Amino acid sequence: MGITAAAVVLVDGNGLIQYWSRQAQHLLGHAPADVVGRPVTSLLTSADDLAAVQSGGLAQRVGNGWEGVVVACHRAGHRVELAVRVCPLDTDRDVGWLAAACGVDAARAWELDRAVLRGLLEESPVGIAVLDTELRWQWVNRVLADMEGLPVGVQEDAATGPVTPPAQAPVPSVVDWQARQVLMSGRVPLAFEQVPSAPDETGPHHEAHLRLRSSFPLRNPEGKTLGVCHTAVDFTGQDRARERLALVNEAGQRIGTTLDLKRTVQELAEVLVPQVADFVAIDLLDRVLSVYELTAGPGDRGTLVRVAHRSAHQDLPEVIVPLGHPADYPARSPQRRCLATGRPVHDPVLDTSTAWLAEDPARYGKFLEIGIHSHLTAPLRARGVTMGVVTLLRWANPNPFDEDELLLVEELVARAAMCVDNARRFAREHHAALALQTSLLPPNLPDHIAVDVAYRYLPADAEAGVGGDWFDVIPLSGARVALVVGDVFGHGIHAAASMGRLRAAVQTLADLDLPPDELLARLDDLVLRLADEAEASTEGPLVVGATCVYGIYDPISRKFCVARAGHPSPAIAHLREPVEFPDIPAGPPLGLGGLPFESTEIEVEDGSVLAFYTDGLVEASDRDVDVGFERLCFALAHPDRPLDEICNTMVRTLLPDRPQDDVAFLVARAHALSPDRVASWEIPADPAAVQQARRDTARQLAAWGLDDAAFTTELIVSELVTNAINHAYGPIHLRLIHERALICEVSDASNTSPHLRRARSTDEGGRGLFLVAQVAQRWGTRYTDTGKTIWAEQQLPSARGTESLGH
Repeated sequence: MGITAAAVVLVDGNGLIQYWSRQAQHLLGHAPADVVGRPVTSLLTSADDLAAVQSGGLAQRVGNGWEGVVVACHRAGHRVELAVRVCPLDTDRDVGWLAAACGVDAARAWELDRAVLRGLLEESPVGIAVLDTELRWQWVNRVLADMEGLPVGVQEDAATGPVTPPAQAPVPSVVDWQARQVLMSGRVPLAFEQVPSAPDETGPHHEAHLRLRSSFPLRNPEGKTLGVCHTAVDFTGQDRARERLALVNEAGQRIGTTLDLKRTVQELAEVLVPQVADFVAIDLLDRVLSVYELTAGPGDRGTLVRVAHRSAHQDLPEVIVPLGHPADYPARSPQRRCLATGRPVHDPVLDTSTAWLAEDPARYGKFLEIGIHSHLTAPLRARGVTMGVVTLLRWANPNPFDEDELLLVEELVARAAMCVDNARRFAREHHAALALQTSLLPPNLPDHIAVDVAYRYLPADAEAGVGGDWFDVIPLSGARVALVVGDVFGHGIHAAASMGRLRAAVQTLADLDLPPDELLARLDDLVLRLADEAEASTEGPLVVGATCVYGIYDPISRKFCVARAGHPSPAIAHLREPVEFPDIPAGPPLGLGGLPFESTEIEVEDGSVLAFYTDGLVEASDRDVDVGFERLCFALAHPDRPLDEICNTMVRTLLPDRPQDDVAFLVARAHALSPDRVASWEIPADPAAVQQARRDTARQLAAWGLDDAAFTTELIVSELVTNAINHAYGPIHLRLIHERALICEVSDASNTSPHLRRARSTDEGGRGLFLVAQVAQRWGTRYTDTGKTIWAEQQLPSARGTESLGH
């Protein structure tokens, strides 16, 4: 009887009641105060009942006690038949009794429940096991132990009773998978499994077994999950309907596990051989393997290409067409008829009278040589488009394909066709996204005096999709250069398009000569607008965000000013010190809004290497970032090596063959501009100083051997210095920079913005910037903490622009 539902009574050696439980009061109606201290026999219709139980006369012996049936008086006057279990209690001087009782009907129901449970666990052909929440064996009946070949400990009961496998005994993969699904979702669908014959099971009529598996959670009354119960039942393969159902179920689990088209058709071949056919060949139309869209309709036009085949023979004696080669079938062949009609073609018997074989001597010879007697062809067709054809052959199996097997093949091929079409569509979108992303990345980075650069961009594999990683090298005024690497959240065309917009925005903002922290703040505003647009669109992504690191290197001051927005810090490989990851304030990712960004200025040694990268580089090492940073330090060691060699080492050291995320990184070797390539003067705020500035400029150009550029340069200096004296205030500085171009800079303490305009014939001034714009290749303004700098750049003759510039 169940202990939680039983009435409990304690009787001393004199037969007096010492304890009366609440269940006893509920069962007989007497309150404890009414019965404690009274003889227990006063509650029985006959004192002989208790004596008979105690003596074993009317009861069954159970351990050191007895159990039986007695009749008691209810407080309301009616009789109650009780099932009683009595056990003696030893006290210091007397012997008492502990009695547990319940209604006879409840006791019989409880015994029936136990008998059903015992029969299910020990007598039925159902294999049953219990696993804990850590998926370790806790209890297994003999049937399941034999099914799974589990090593077991000492048997607890009869020959079919429960056994205990070792805790470390392996859990079969299908049991483990179902149990995990139960723990995650609380339920799991029934699963059919085809179990191959055991090696000692032979005979002409022996067939494989089908196994039906199910799992469900075990919970306590409070709802807490204590473990998982797994059941398994074996059926013989004589029931062909169940066997085919199991095969369809297996196909659903095995076909389409990836978005790789060729792998998907290979999975179909593995399901069909040897369960359905002795040989299968899968041929796809060539345009299915391309990136072009398909049109609905028959697929009789086009070249078939062999994508997969599988045989019951390891040496593939049936193969005529190698993988990847065109499969040429006669016009009247089942394959061509199948493609033209979009319906299967069934040849249950092949013989010398089969007309189409006469047009294909190679296949005809193979059919005769191997003894192929049955042939079935099914179209690989999905969403109204025929993509290829599946050919099945039999020779080892003496039975020809029948109509039921034709329906089975149609079902399996239709399922595979949907997976193939999904893989084809994904490959097409992936190719389009990759082409878009590649077109948005810089095809060639500019050659710059301040840095030598090398880069790698490695798109993720087909399953992860194209991402939004990007990089850029942007020339700035004053011989400076901007280096940037970013990563848009997500994958696919939307991420690639967002990447292109952000890269264009960075280039535009860089042209304004904004400091890194202000540039990221402006970029953050743009990402917020993109997010609002995406949220309002029904076709765009729900979330738009990105990370970015942006730095400016000045080869004259050898200072590197950098800021980052949720992006990994760049690394600096010093020539004589360990690789450094400078402490740059992380900043929030772009798209959060309202949070500031901070710039950090770092002095960089001539010849050091700056490495910018996306998180896919350091997270590819089994997703362990610390290991990734250690490997990055190793790859950047000895920065005096060629940059391409450093890039190759980074790829080889940090990345697997198929990275799960896009990876982009940029390495730049910093060069300082030789001091003799820079000349500067402080200009008094006096119009007479313009003439002296022209003379100083002419002397410096002569020293650099740039006499040919003297006229235009003096004109630029004259106009810029005059504007600074007339419209701004001091201090005023003039600087000439000789790199691959000749740069003239005039700085003042004013924040007023100069404007280019066309002066009227009656104006006395206003032509200065117009003249500068005519003779300079480009010009512009950048603002500093102390004012502004107007600069103009002239392209030098190639013979002089390629001289050694102090590297």
